[in-house]
Amino acid sequence: MAIPPVSSTQKTPETGLFGLPVIVAALGYFVDIYDLLLFGIVRVPSLKDLGLTPDQISTVGASILNWQMGGLLLGGILWGIIGDKKGRLSVLFGSIITYSIANIACGFVKHITFMDPSTYYALMRFVAGIGLAGELGAGITLVSEVLPKEKRAIGTSLVAGIGLFGAVVAYFTVKLFDWQTAFFVGGGLGFGLLLLRVGVVESGMFKDVSDQKHVNRGDFLSFFTNADRFSRYLKCIGIGLPTWFVIGILATFSNEFGKAFGISEEIQPGLAIMWCYVGLATGDLASGFISHALESRKKGVALLMAIALVFSLVYLYTGIQSSTALYGLCLAMGFGIGYWAMFVTIGAEQFGTNLRATAATTVPNMVRGLVIPMTLSYQALKPSLAVINAGAIVGLVCFIIGFYSILTIPETHGKDLNYLEE
Repeated sequence: MAIPPVSSTQKTPETGLFGLPVIVAALGYFVDIYDLLLFGIVRVPSLKDLGLTPDQISTVGASILNWQMGGLLLGGILWGIIGDKKGRLSVLFGSIITYSIANIACGFVKHITFMDPSTYYALMRFVAGIGLAGELGAGITLVSEVLPKEKRAIGTSLVAGIGLFGAVVAYFTVKLFDWQTAFFVGGGLGFGLLLLRVGVVESGMFKDVSDQKHVNRGDFLSFFTNADRFSRYLKCIGIGLPTWFVIGILATFSNEFGKAFGISEEIQPGLAIMWCYVGLATGDLASGFISHALESRKKGVALLMAIALVFSLVYLYTGIQSSTALYGLCLAMGFGIGYWAMFVTIGAEQFGTNLRATAATTVPNMVRGLVIPMTLSYQALKPSLAVINAGAIVGLVCFIIGFYSILTIPETHGKDLNYLEE
């Protein structure tokens, strides 16, 4: 149940669309996406350098990706609780230190002798996942609370739209240098970002709540103790499933789909992921303006989700015969799933200030964590259904849940966020 906060003299600082909190959140998400997608981009060349066979690259690569996603799932809960108990800025600092150190450590995987390099790789991606889990949710929460409600959709879209181009920079870093250097660059960018964060101030809404000692903040279990709150929480997660189906299955394993389509040219998953994120960044920039124009989060997300569904079906079942067509469809599908920022914003807007960072941080990382059953299902279905149908079955489940969730969740456009969850 929503209740108004006890009155306080604290005021949320006024900021514009290009104020320091928005700029730093966007740059933070840029580094976050760079590091998050880097393993998907270097999966094939890095595992080849470790001496793995093509079959091992598929299975071991999926396993390492799952370890990273498991770290995101755990980290989402950890940083979400810290964000509501200690403040949004605590997460922005702590998470970036964690994933920057882990990414630098990944650059040394080829030289590891004290344990199996693949095991070390998985462990470091797990630690990186824990760190990466905190960036987006805390940034979106902070921006949502310091911007006027009429600018929230556009502001959060700017954060995600700019940030998602980190995937493009990651791809070209690998191309210009090598996969090991790319990990070192990611760690260096993270530590450089820490210097920019010094001038960012805490959300006034959080300061209000933190002064009220009787308010229960960051209680993750409270999402499961109230039927209405639990329903909203599950629907927030469900909205995001199609996004990571496109990224985690169709783009990440695009080399396998390319073979199944009969494309003679070898498909590069890193390039497919890059084009997917170019589309995603474009869609994210557009989603805020679409939501603002329609005066509805739900209509904007449903429209983009429908676009993603159409192009996913085109990708799977129209018999594409060229790498250009495949990469072009990754771009188009990426635009369709470009409601990612809006999805995270909806997660933040659905809950009161005392649970907002927990929701906004755990929801996207629950979705990322669900890539584990997606990839396991895809791998399990391949022997009997083959690559294309295995991917389609996983996608069908994701889109059904996604559409049901967005059509039934409460609308939050223009909602006043200065309230508490009882």
